[in-house]
Amino acid sequence: MLLLGLLAVSAQAGPALAADAPQGDCLSKAEQRAAVVANRAIPLAKAIKSVREGGHHADLVRARLCRQNESLIYVLTLLGRSGKVVRLSVDAGSGELINGRQ
Repeated sequence: MLLLGLLAVSAQAGPALAADAPQGDCLSKAEQRAAVVANRAIPLAKAIKSVREGGHHADLVRARLCRQNESLIYVLTLLGRSGKVVRLSVDAGSGELINGRQ
């Protein structure tokens, strides 16, 4: 019974987790390095600096470099001082903030 209950809960949580995932697929560490070396993406440090200059002063929890349509984006998960988690997308080619969700 307990196993069936756990399966039911995980089945319900699946679509919600999938909705939080960035569109497109994310690059491996080796692919990330290659994209930066080929000047297809700015270094992660520059993307973080751009976000902070935009007024988001929070701790970086997770950073991913992902494909979205024909471009690359950084998907940054930040933890604010208030305890709020914020997910921001940054254009990996220009460093410009695309959008943010709380």
